[in-house]
Amino acid sequence: MVHHRRGLRRLLRDDDLAAAIERDWTTADLSPKRVAMLRFAVKLTATPSAVNDADVEALRSAGFSDRDILDIVEVVGYYAYANRVADGLGLELETWIPD
Repeated sequence: MVHHRRGLRRLLRDDDLAAAIERDWTTADLSPKRVAMLRFAVKLTATPSAVNDADVEALRSAGFSDRDILDIVEVVGYYAYANRVADGLGLELETWIPD
């Protein structure tokens, strides 16, 4: 998680917002567009078979293009895959990665 935290802070350029997201993204001061994206990402991660056309339409309504939605699905899917591979192999975080 340390490397994800570092990446989030680098992308946001707002340590307070990053900390609020880490505590509970549902109460963080996020735009409606980001909230829609995160709701979708959580659903796709936790209950992928429950994702339906309405979920995709909610992303479109929030302002995401079909290309954006493809990118969101690919990133969520990749992280799910990579984390399961790492967990399944019992990989530990590299000691050289700073906090």
